[in-house]
Amino acid sequence: MKQNLILLTFVSIFSLYSVHLLLKTANEGGSLLYEQLGYKAFGLVGKLAASGSITMQNIGAMSSYLFIVKYELPLVIQALTNIEDKTGLWYLNGNYLVLLVSLVVILPLSLFRNLGYLGYTSGLSLLCMVFFLIVVICKKFQVPCPVEAALIINETINTTLTQPTALVPDLSHNVTENDACRPHYFIFNSQTVYAVPILIFSFVCHPAVLPIYEELKDRSRRRMMNVSKISFFAMFLMYLLAALFGYLTFYEHVESELLHTYSSILGTDILLLIVRLAVLMAVTLTVPVVIFPIRSSVTHLLCASKDFSWWRHSLITVSILAFTNLLVIFVPTIRDIFGFIGASAASMLIFILPSAFYIKLVKKEPMKSVQKIGALFFLLSGVLVMTGSMALIVLDWVHNAPGGGH
Repeated sequence: MKQNLILLTFVSIFSLYSVHLLLKTANEGGSLLYEQLGYKAFGLVGKLAASGSITMQNIGAMSSYLFIVKYELPLVIQALTNIEDKTGLWYLNGNYLVLLVSLVVILPLSLFRNLGYLGYTSGLSLLCMVFFLIVVICKKFQVPCPVEAALIINETINTTLTQPTALVPDLSHNVTENDACRPHYFIFNSQTVYAVPILIFSFVCHPAVLPIYEELKDRSRRRMMNVSKISFFAMFLMYLLAALFGYLTFYEHVESELLHTYSSILGTDILLLIVRLAVLMAVTLTVPVVIFPIRSSVTHLLCASKDFSWWRHSLITVSILAFTNLLVIFVPTIRDIFGFIGASAASMLIFILPSAFYIKLVKKEPMKSVQKIGALFFLLSGVLVMTGSMALIVLDWVHNAPGGGH
């Protein structure tokens, strides 16, 4: 638990420092888009690196949203229809449902040229996350410990109440004595290698920083940094509280998708059902907004000099959505996507590219200055984090592959 707090603190500070480098570079370089800074600094290679990293990062974000649809929508439908046996029912299969939602809801919204009307969904998403956080905190005081008690109590409630008193007293006797209810401050296992990449992934907002900076009235680097500090602190607090209370509720039983853990332990719960509906609505409406910068980046790379074409616009949109759906269907867990993209694209966007742009484009500071040396160390640390995390993740995939290792 303490290790996650330490990592969360350091990643948030490093990410905020990279925003500082990015804004300072934009002031000196005169460009207000990530791809433009890449092209001005390193030509086509820099533009490709920036565009590729932004595309991968946004595909990862889309995948995370669609993973929520895949895992949560079947549970919502099952709770609303009161179906216990879902064997063979296509409308309770997450793979079918994510395809259906993509075709019926997400694709039509994504085909619009201007998605400004969906800007209000960001506020809705934030409210949903605050509601989710409040529920996570409240559930900590409702779920008994050890979690096995909740599992048996839930099973007892959902069956005929023939001998309910035979189970609960023995469980309550062992609650305070069970070591499973004691938090472990430092945990190292095969899943620990995903911690840093996932945290890096969660703090990437850099491609959006420059466009937001351009839209500010009476903009200044100091004012934008104040906006960034407030935003980062709010996200830091939300991540910390959600992770802390989620862990203190389930301990070693917590899964990579927290809402899914509540279903496994508590079964049908009205409050959790409301949370699921709110989160599902928010993420479904957010996916078209995330598709927009991916499509713009691809179009800018491949067809920058060509006029707008509905045929090309639609083809790129369908291709992006199809590729993301394939990831969601065939990749086992959301953790793998977060880990891989966090180690690769997110590390590029936070550590490597902002420091490289700063070193290359800010001419008024010599290479021996404290600022340039700090940026150089930041770049080297980014390379170390990226290569180390990627190597450990690949080793974990090989070691824990189905049918291999052990």
